[in-house]
Amino acid sequence: MASKFNHPIDAVITWVDGQDPKHLHKLNAYIAEIGGKRPVTADPTRFHNDGEIDYCVVSLLKFAPWLRYIYIVTDDQVPDIFNQLKGTPWEKKVRLIDHRIIFAGYEQVLPTFNIRSIMTVLWRIPGLAEHFLYLNDDFFLIQPVKPEDFFRDQMIVIRGQWRPMEDVRLIARLRSFWFKYVSASRQQKLLDRAKHREAQKNSARLAGFTDKYFWIRHEPHPWRKSTISNFFDQHQDLFERNLAPKLRQPNQFICEALAAYLELNSGTALIEDALMALKIDPPDQSEKELRKMIDQADRDPSCAFICVQSLEKAPPALHQHIVAWLNRRIGSLAELLAAN
Repeated sequence: MASKFNHPIDAVITWVDGQDPKHLHKLNAYIAEIGGKRPVTADPTRFHNDGEIDYCVVSLLKFAPWLRYIYIVTDDQVPDIFNQLKGTPWEKKVRLIDHRIIFAGYEQVLPTFNIRSIMTVLWRIPGLAEHFLYLNDDFFLIQPVKPEDFFRDQMIVIRGQWRPMEDVRLIARLRSFWFKYVSASRQQKLLDRAKHREAQKNSARLAGFTDKYFWIRHEPHPWRKSTISNFFDQHQDLFERNLAPKLRQPNQFICEALAAYLELNSGTALIEDALMALKIDPPDQSEKELRKMIDQADRDPSCAFICVQSLEKAPPALHQHIVAWLNRRIGSLAELLAAN
């Protein structure tokens, strides 16, 4: 069936190879500059590359062929799949965008290792379509999607749920009590979630929401370029302040959330849960739980998006199981070429 949404749509992926010697040199130099102690926000797993970008790009080419361009935003790096695309029908469809391009005029904040700062300038990609999807490199599609799953008429489609600013649920109180009894790694996971939650709340307040916020899932996020650029035109101080930290800070806002809140505030966002996202996080989930989730994703036709975090931390057998499943559901660039 032909799409009813006839405007061009791009995809933007943020990617970093944390094992790259150039990246390590920059990061270690900055850590030395701030005293030599590596903060949690500079934990190596945050920059680890385990081939996720390949699945991300292939899934977009395979399941969203209607995308105009796919931009990969990097810091002077080139993922292997970009070179593999040379000589293929998609060679000109996938494009690299260096940090220096989107941070033009603000080079003093580079290098940056802060995804929240990077997201703040994604809309500055030259030639970017008015409508685009933003993805972390660990977001994948696992089934065909259509433009209307993200944009309809003058509306963007968002998925998640409203939550109160102050969580008074019993589970929240139990979580606080339970916190001191869990392992240090589990405590760090809970702290990271709390910080992400606060960043979402910061974003909600900027758009005028004071008593509730909308918890956005780990999946492709639809943005309208003019919405976020117009906001920053009127709030240059917020824009520059969010750019400055080289590592994530608790007082920052999340631009993917801010873009959604601005649309919600103007009545141009449609909340829908027809398609679901699955989050795979081996350090935070048992092997039994993960295998059950994967089986569920195969059975549930509404499961369209997958986020795979910290894949490198999975035990060998589980790592192999997850990769085999991704190969079956998404496949490789070579398989995609053979099918076309």
